[in-house]
Amino acid sequence: MQDHEKRDDREVVISVEGMTARLEGNTILEGITFKVFRGEILFIVGRSGSGKTVLMKHMIGLFRPAEGRVLINGVDVHGAGESDWSVVRRRIGVLFQAGGLLGSMTLGDNMALPLEKRSNLPDSLKKSIIRMKLGMVGLADTEHLLPAELSGGMKKRAGLARAMVMDPEILFFDEPSAGLDPVTSVGLDDTIAGINQGMDTTMVIVSHELPSIFKIGHRMIMLDGQQKGIIADGDPRLLQGESRDERVVNFLNRRDA
Repeated sequence: MQDHEKRDDREVVISVEGMTARLEGNTILEGITFKVFRGEILFIVGRSGSGKTVLMKHMIGLFRPAEGRVLINGVDVHGAGESDWSVVRRRIGVLFQAGGLLGSMTLGDNMALPLEKRSNLPDSLKKSIIRMKLGMVGLADTEHLLPAELSGGMKKRAGLARAMVMDPEILFFDEPSAGLDPVTSVGLDDTIAGINQGMDTTMVIVSHELPSIFKIGHRMIMLDGQQKGIIADGDPRLLQGESRDERVVNFLNRRDA
């Protein structure tokens, strides 16, 4: 029995059901099905071109499936009305590779954008929320800085703080450690794990960084470009030693195919 089959008594927050993804007429993923459970850190892994980021973009509503559907808290991401989708959108945060920060605005102003768009909070409370979120990622008293004044690791942390500003139940990450040195990457892993443990935030992370996968991942699904689907689903530490699929073993042990 695979690891995800043992978790079926947990609350499902995301359900991908028979989803097929096509881009420019090419099938990238075909008929994939899996669930994400509340409070878990799920890594989406696979070799380059396997469809990891494509899958994530379907999950957050940027791309529409050719077939199947994606449900977040029971709401069809692509079939919901504007009011239902607006509620779901408030519950998710996204950290893209570049951090999603506008270079001409300070960190504080960057973080204020979603608060101004999606809430009617007084300015004093907005400022308190911004300071709190920056403090949570180790960037206290930096709201006056511009993105250009930050190191790569600080930009990732600032992007994470911005993604958290609306108190999302679910956070999506696209290669959060890309471009970071090993020490900075470890620090970001610790921050992500701390948020997960402290706030029970569900996290979906696209990555190929094995140290991060093994250190903080509760579960992983592995995609294969030729099969156009999922070839492994479970605890990465168990899959590393127990999987009978050579593709999975090679990936998790850094071996050439």
